Amino acid sequence: MLAQVKVVLVGTTHPGNIGSAARAMKTMGLSQLVLVDPQTEIDGKAVALAAGASDILQNVQIVDTLEQAVADCRLVVATSARRRGLDWPMLEPRGAGEKLAAQAHSAPVAVVFGRERSGLSNSELQLAQYHLAIPANPEYSSLNLAQAVQIISYEVRMASLALEQAKPELDETEYPSGEDLERFYEHLQSTLNTTGFIVQAHPGQIMAKLRRLFTKARPEVPEMNILRGILSSVEKAIKRAESKSSNR
Repeated sequence: MLAQVKVVLVGTTHPGNIGSAARAMKTMGLSQLVLVDPQTEIDGKAVALAAGASDILQNVQIVDTLEQAVADCRLVVATSARRRGLDWPMLEPRGAGEKLAAQAHSAPVAVVFGRERSGLSNSELQLAQYHLAIPANPEYSSLNLAQAVQIISYEVRMASLALEQAKPELDETEYPSGEDLERFYEHLQSTLNTTGFIVQAHPGQIMAKLRRLFTKARPEVPEMNILRGILSSVEKAIKRAESKSSNR
């Protein structure tokens, strides 16, 4: 299970944080580190702070966007220090660890950590099925990046060990990948532009609210295929109507 769990760091600015995060991961048995648009290189300081986890740094994956990082993931949990705009399904570390471990037995999953100063953008947060908040002391909630990675890695490991010991009947439900979900949202927005439900140049909050709706529902692959089929049928009906109108 642990081999399927990605730790994704977005826009990291300090090489020491990358090395410390790798160390935190390895102590809990996680090995997949993905850097999204890092603002620093993996240098000697990163290697030094990795303290024996340099193999994780050597195998790190570096991508330009969060969409690329989670394209193959069936579950994405994004960390957020505060609620933003639209409410999203929220988890605490223990619940996040349990969901990530349960899904990781059959498909890649990811836990995403944002920039040291500003966290994740709203558009990045909308790529996740769940948001995660660590309930730190409200009077002093200053967790650094590596500490946050350590806490979540620990919870994932504990949940994974519990599943191995209990040997429960695992959920074999197949969920769409991140890439499939983005294709659906692009298809949905295109269709709604065509029908005039949303203005093409200003989708505004409509798409964000629809993302939240489908995130809460979390459609399975066959259900997603039905939704895509409905959108295709709407597009075909519009084209037939336009064709009849032009032939008059």
